[in-house]
Amino acid sequence: MSEKENLIDNILELELDMFLKVRSRYPVSCQQNPGAFRFHRGAQFSVWSEETLQSYLDDLLQAKQQGHNLMTLKYARMEDLIPPLNANPIIDEIVDMELEAQRKMFSRYPNILGRGRPLEDDGLGVTSFTTYLRGELETYSERTLRLLHRDIQQSRDRGENWAEQIYTNLVRDLGYNSLDEVEEALCKKNARP
Repeated sequence: MSEKENLIDNILELELDMFLKVRSRYPVSCQQNPGAFRFHRGAQFSVWSEETLQSYLDDLLQAKQQGHNLMTLKYARMEDLIPPLNANPIIDEIVDMELEAQRKMFSRYPNILGRGRPLEDDGLGVTSFTTYLRGELETYSERTLRLLHRDIQQSRDRGENWAEQIYTNLVRDLGYNSLDEVEEALCKKNARP
């Protein structure tokens, strides 16, 4: 196992333990399927640098040591049950960059993205991508936020789409060759009467 895979595995172990203890207003299907939780979260972390992963692992370990559950805090923020945890303006910058990447993905892969969270509109029992992301980012340390911002910016500077990288890793882990292959399959499935 590589150092990066080890970091991700340790993060997923800590996150899952915290996640299974979350009591949210609306049922969270991933709590019934820890494998899906690990799968989706693992894809997200697959594009983070080792330095960012280590910083976030440190956040989780510190929270655990202090008796804090970062997943409970994230869901409480998503449901607007507690006041903002962090007002660092870098959160807005990360949300803007990730939202831009998601919009580009949606225009190119509407059948894939159409199966996920709405990008910005929350509804009864439905949390948007933006609300989810902001709630999560507010639980990160200042160091993790800076490093994640750097990772996303470097990806943009290379002409890469952060969201596309995540989804590419996700569909490859599902056994597909590309996002185009999945998009085409979903398009055909949706076209059937």
